[in-house]
Amino acid sequence: MAHEKINGCVILKDLHYAVEDNTWVRKNDDGTVTVGMTDVAQNLAGPILHAKAKGAGTGRKKGKPIATVESGKWVGPVKSPINGEIIAVNEALASDAQLINRSPYDKGWVVKMKSEDLAADLSALVFGEDAITAYKAKIERDKIQACNHIEGSDTYA
Repeated sequence: MAHEKINGCVILKDLHYAVEDNTWVRKNDDGTVTVGMTDVAQNLAGPILHAKAKGAGTGRKKGKPIATVESGKWVGPVKSPINGEIIAVNEALASDAQLINRSPYDKGWVVKMKSEDLAADLSALVFGEDAITAYKAKIERDKIQACNHIEGSDTYA
């Protein structure tokens, strides 16, 4: 899996990112997308205690909350990076919210969505080397310290 580490934070090159909201989008074969929090987001939040997503069937506009996440130092929204409808929720997060910490790009996904206009939504996000460049600038601008990973986290060599 092509990726880059910036201050220890993993950015996968095959995902689309809403950098300011620290969310990612993976295009699925059936035309839907999977949405989650980035490694940068899980690091800023710290060990996550609770994650509650909006239910399937909920329509969301870009920038509106698709979930609420709570850690020992932060409670806040996970903002939708697209316009669309939630079609599935990661039920595993209800019993183990730290999946977001351990596996932000795989097992810790938050919701699956059907976009109103996928081409337009994806064109508004950054991808590949543009995502790496954008995250380098964000990490420097926001003075984000090296990413910490909890025990059992996915490792990217």
